Amino acid sequence: MRWDEKQAEAAYGKGYWVKETLADTLLQAATQEPERILIIDGAVRLDARTLHQQSHALALVMADRYPVGSVISFMLPNWHEAAVIYMAATMAGMIAHPVLPSLREHDLCFMLQDLQCRMIFIPEQFRNHHYADMLTSVVEKLQNQMKKVPEVIVLRGKSQQFDTYESLFDGNSAVSERSPDAGGLPKVDPRAVRMIMYTSGTTGNPKGVMHSHNSIHALIKQIGEHWLVEPGNKFLVASPISHIGGSIYAFECPLLLGATAVLMEHWNADQAVELLVSEGCTHFAGATPFLVQTLAAARHAATRLPDLKLFVCGGASVPPSLIREADAYFERAVVTRVYGSTEVPVMTVGVIGNVEHAADTDGQAGIAHLKLSDTGEVVAKGPQMLVGYLDSEAEASVFDAEGYFRTGDLARWEDDNYLVIVGRAKDIIIRNGENIAPKEIEDLLVNHPSINEIAIVGLPDPKTGEKACAVIVPIGAATPGVADLAELLSSKGVAKFKYPEQVVLWDALPKNDAGKVLKHKIRSLLINAE
Repeated sequence: MRWDEKQAEAAYGKGYWVKETLADTLLQAATQEPERILIIDGAVRLDARTLHQQSHALALVMADRYPVGSVISFMLPNWHEAAVIYMAATMAGMIAHPVLPSLREHDLCFMLQDLQCRMIFIPEQFRNHHYADMLTSVVEKLQNQMKKVPEVIVLRGKSQQFDTYESLFDGNSAVSERSPDAGGLPKVDPRAVRMIMYTSGTTGNPKGVMHSHNSIHALIKQIGEHWLVEPGNKFLVASPISHIGGSIYAFECPLLLGATAVLMEHWNADQAVELLVSEGCTHFAGATPFLVQTLAAARHAATRLPDLKLFVCGGASVPPSLIREADAYFERAVVTRVYGSTEVPVMTVGVIGNVEHAADTDGQAGIAHLKLSDTGEVVAKGPQMLVGYLDSEAEASVFDAEGYFRTGDLARWEDDNYLVIVGRAKDIIIRNGENIAPKEIEDLLVNHPSINEIAIVGLPDPKTGEKACAVIVPIGAATPGVADLAELLSSKGVAKFKYPEQVVLWDALPKNDAGKVLKHKIRSLLINAE
């Protein structure tokens, strides 16, 4: 873990870092307001008492099986059980590792081995994918890579190979009989690593981003200060809980800000508008496609979403015209752009009270200190930043001598206080809010029998933010297409959202004198050709 004593003292002094953890906050809520609804998942309404009881019971199971500091993964949709697992890991002094359900064997094997994961929770089946079958294959592959493969637990279904979620509680006293202050668990240090999320890098394999209890607490404190949040507000959680945004809205905001999280199992704009209206949701955050589709669905339903106070848009290119259009249409909601990353979440908090700056810029800095380097790259440091990468060797290239995180994004200042992102130095494609590392996919596809050379670039797309275009120099007269690439990637267990959506065949890739492929030139030629 990285540590800066001066920064820590400042964070404690301002109340961004505290001496308690979310487990302490949950106990307080279960004791003082046990019937307050924290999470809504369809017909399930999870109150503070129930969340504490279920989390504590599961935490005892974890503590009985694994040492403090073990990694607990969960590859789940936006289900209320994920909150129980997240809180149980917190209570047991373990590290939560949320995993995108859209990932497949290729990524999962790497992450579980990299983390030395001890337990992973999966759905038996979700959206026509059989996770239990996939994990059978994953565990077999990990037998030769790990001393002890992770224990697999199946939710909302049964499996011949693995234990079910319900079976973990067999033999324990009934959950309903546990008092809120029941003990038997370790005292957890709020400075310790609390969660690891993987983010795509430019060097191929994803990087494990480590956050502490306190770095996440600082993030939520910032949201409470800048995003018009009041006790009793409701967050619609459509972003995956395996993203930093979805996780904090679902797991942290209900307890630290007195809100309620309304979970969506998968994205559907019409259903989102129904929930925004029926549940009276006040806050919603998501990437550009979420806003585009929500606006269209609201118009179709003839509602201006009168309860919505704030829509926070980020994750990819956000057209200024979209912000103005949505801000004008919604009855009372402020619509604003924000900027952040898994490493330093919510670097800018948007703009409230000035629609022009909200639309034309990526907002004002929050609690993070932002600077532009000599090359125009955004560098950031603040109490909500990561405490390091799981592989510390990855840190050498991303932190400067003063401890600032190099974002890889290029920007300029507007009117001194408003940041405007103008491009990315990093070779990352952001599609529907998901990060795609082109090199990872290129390294797999270059072995295709029809491909001599390949470069994957991101092109603007009005629906998804960006689309992945594979520029291929074929072997001989071969004409590989989108389906051919998908077939190879599927055989490697790669998630579908990483597949290229477009293929262009060229005779050669533009390169510099050193032989480096000039992706900026490729991207420019493709955009101009359209």
